Amino acid sequence: MSSRSGQPVVILRENVEHVPGQEALRSNIMAAKVLGNTVRTTLGPRGMDKMLVAQGSDDIVITNDGATILHQIQVQHPGAKLVVEVAETQDDECGDGTTTAVVLVGSFMEQAEKLIDTGVHPSVIAKGYNLGMAKAMEILDSLAIDVTPKDTAMLKQIAKTAMTGKSIEMMMDKACDIIVEAVSTVATTVGKKTIVNEDDILVKTKRSESMDAELIKGVLIDKTRLDALMPKKIKGVKAAFIANPLEITKTQTKSKIKITSHEQLEAFSVAERETLKAMAQQFVENGVNVVLCQKGIADPVQYYLGESGIYALEFVPEKDLKYAARALGGQIVNKPEDLSPEVIGTAGNLDMLEDLEMTKLSGCKNPQAVTILLRGSSQHLVDELERAVEDAKRVVQDVIEDGSYTIGGGSVETELSLRIREYAATEGGRVQLAIEGYAKAFEIIPKTLAENSGFDTVDKVIDLRQAHATGQKYAGLDVFTGKVVDMKAAGVVEPKRVKRQAIQSASETAMLLIRVDDMMVSKGAGQM
Repeated sequence: MSSRSGQPVVILRENVEHVPGQEALRSNIMAAKVLGNTVRTTLGPRGMDKMLVAQGSDDIVITNDGATILHQIQVQHPGAKLVVEVAETQDDECGDGTTTAVVLVGSFMEQAEKLIDTGVHPSVIAKGYNLGMAKAMEILDSLAIDVTPKDTAMLKQIAKTAMTGKSIEMMMDKACDIIVEAVSTVATTVGKKTIVNEDDILVKTKRSESMDAELIKGVLIDKTRLDALMPKKIKGVKAAFIANPLEITKTQTKSKIKITSHEQLEAFSVAERETLKAMAQQFVENGVNVVLCQKGIADPVQYYLGESGIYALEFVPEKDLKYAARALGGQIVNKPEDLSPEVIGTAGNLDMLEDLEMTKLSGCKNPQAVTILLRGSSQHLVDELERAVEDAKRVVQDVIEDGSYTIGGGSVETELSLRIREYAATEGGRVQLAIEGYAKAFEIIPKTLAENSGFDTVDKVIDLRQAHATGQKYAGLDVFTGKVVDMKAAGVVEPKRVKRQAIQSASETAMLLIRVDDMMVSKGAGQM
């Protein structure tokens, strides 16, 4: 910048890159479109996978999960980072729909670019998008269908929709049954509202010869017995959860014991052994047959516990100890002297799984926490199975908590596009153009589903429009046959929360980026 005298006036430091006006807007539009196109090919049951390889590392991730893909590629562009945040928020809030959210942001920005080219001001576009979003939320509520936590058949369909398209479909039915049972087990009803704490379902993975899934109404701990005298199996488990070490601890202050004869040394050793034996005896007296200790257990205590037929684990991580106490209905205490019937947890069985190097506590009557064990022949398969189960677990939780679901297969997006267009005509002016652009952006979802399935996108979008125009509000694209069918009857369903969050976060991020007309990027901000 120059003054009237012709002398340059320096406003910004040298390490600040200034991207002005239209250039900044175009840059943000391009970033959103690139990310949308990057994950777009993974959308739907017939979407492709991405192989992600970290430079200088042997770690390889093969997935079609939008949040995982965007997290791994580590984008640098400021606008692109906001789009990645949409995916991460979607993942945190709903557990599914990350790809949909990112694809929608890209489509909203693409329509905004066309509107800008025709002379519509960004502020008018943002206003139109805001009105369109409000209408979309209203329409979505009208399309939602009520469901109860007892409708297990529908909950399984919702889990199945979330898992379809993953590379673990050969055991999808079994996994869906396990997920619905797990979520239903830990769900609690407070008044008229059902609440599910996702931390009450622990997912553990192990490599094995074949792929499998198992629901344990209890807990799995990655440790095995301490002493060969201890049993490998126990029926009628009574477990104690100890926070402090089962050993003689050092005194807080410095002290010395002066021993002048071997009789005194012998007496000291006997007293020490008796103290340790008394620790083990506390468990016997309270009827405990399983001890989980967060700290260490002295060798003599291990021996006395084993001699009494008590199974013990030491250095159990605090998280696992709390989880076990919750699953078995017990409480963590500091030392054996604090034991009482109220703090002792119960389970049906204990099994030491030598092949997996794990201890299984199962058969809890009313567990407040459960565990899902997943096995796979390769680490890549196990990781993908875990991601699929996590997604399905979250969507079932969403539906149970909200008590409603919507229809998939591009049905909702086509209905939104049609009805928002009708609403646009009531506004008039340039805002009408913005609302129409917003409505058209939703067609990217059915268009992408058709494209990823190898069908003609124009024909399929027209077929869907025609079906919805004649009142078939649940019409969607069957990606396997290419026909437009009733998705409600086909059982392609997903939580309303997933759709709502995807539309809202994508719309708000698009409005935010559209209104940016200047970017000032500091290089080496730590030096400023």
